Formats: sequence, C-alpha cells, structure tokens
Amino acid sequence: KYYSSNRIATLIANGIPTLIDEKIKYSDFFSNNELIFYKNICDLIDKVNFYKKNERKRIQIGFNGKLKYLKIFNNKIISDYIIHKTLGTKPSYNYVWDK
Repeated sequence: KYYSSNRIATLIANGIPTLIDEKIKYSDFFSNNELIFYKNICDLIDKVNFYKKNERKRIQIGFNGKLKYLKIFNNKIISDYIIHKTLGTKPSYNYVWDK
C-alpha cells in the first residue's frame, strides 16, 4: 500500500517540495499543503509547470511537508516501531502508518 525510499525521505525531510503519485497513498498522512500529489503524467507536468511559476507556494509546501514528516517519521518513532515489532512489546507511540 505505501512505498518509501531514502530519496523520498531525504527530499521531504529537507523541505524540498516533493511531487508524489497518488497511488502511493501518502495522502493518508499528508495534505495537499504538505506534498504535491499527481494522478498521471499529464497532471505531473501541469503541476511541475504551476509550481515552477509559483515560488512562494512551492516553498510553503516544502516547509509544511518537512514539519509534518519530522513529526510523524522521526528517528525516535521509527526506532520505537522497529524495537516493539521485533520484541512484540507494547509501543510507546501511535504509528500513523500501522493502522
């Protein structure tokens, strides 16, 4: 259902406005003010052209995405998830992706 990579994590966590396919379902975690979602290649091209011309919106989305990403995917939460899944113990956090 979800997909991530080091590249996606690096882009979002560094405040770079990130365009991501709707099929990845990151809309379960992020709003349109935090990531730029596209439906298909034509939509992607339209959004690249739009945000190329709208620097303020582009920067704001990158900033908002970074804040949200670091809130829900920070190192403490990810480490907690790995430890508690491995040991089968009760988690310390509510993981937004583990529903």
